Amino acid sequence: MQILSIFQKRSKLDATIRQTAQARKSEGSVADSLFKGAYQGFAEVMLDDSLRADTLYHWGFALLHQAKTKSDSEAEKLYLDAIKKFEFCMLINPSYLGAAINGGVAYMDLARLKQVAPADELYELALTQFETANAIHKGTASYNLACIYALRNEQEACLNALEFSRDHGSLPDTDEILHDPDMTNVLEQDWFINFIDNLPKKAVPVAKTTTAPTEEPAATEGVSETTETASDESV
Repeated sequence: MQILSIFQKRSKLDATIRQTAQARKSEGSVADSLFKGAYQGFAEVMLDDSLRADTLYHWGFALLHQAKTKSDSEAEKLYLDAIKKFEFCMLINPSYLGAAINGGVAYMDLARLKQVAPADELYELALTQFETANAIHKGTASYNLACIYALRNEQEACLNALEFSRDHGSLPDTDEILHDPDMTNVLEQDWFINFIDNLPKKAVPVAKTTTAPTEEPAATEGVSETTETASDESV
């Protein structure tokens, strides 16, 4: 069965390579269509190996977070590389939620880096990624969408996205929302203030009276990790 699978994959790969060669000889929309079909063919060859999708996702995730530590052209290169990894991950597994969300985050971070207007294509690409994430799992990226709508001053759309995020349990803490620079345009709007005021309030923990320890506890840095390792080895 494994040999047959390898043979079928080889045949599919050869056909996809031929399609790529045909695309290179074509022009315009015909070439684009052939290239798109080839990319899907490559993805199908890799489809049944989930590790490939996972590897691409985590590779992109690492690039995304390294990009956050850089600036200018170095950061831009890392963001673009991360986006490519997320895109390829979703070619292999179109339902990969993390790749959809973090692809959108990478586009938004890149838009901020390049200081483009909220109507720029980068924000539109981010919006598409977040909509894809919501299609995979309802509400997961609704707050991200609300941020884009707030930046664009699309207030009704922003409120709808915030409500959808709230209703599906993906809304960040109130303090995080209030200090989110993406929300600056709507912070003083009556509808926004009303939305925040009507969010469930967190319970305030009751302070317990305790007896102070008579001495400082011994430093335990690294102890638990060592203990877990030893335990694993003994099993």
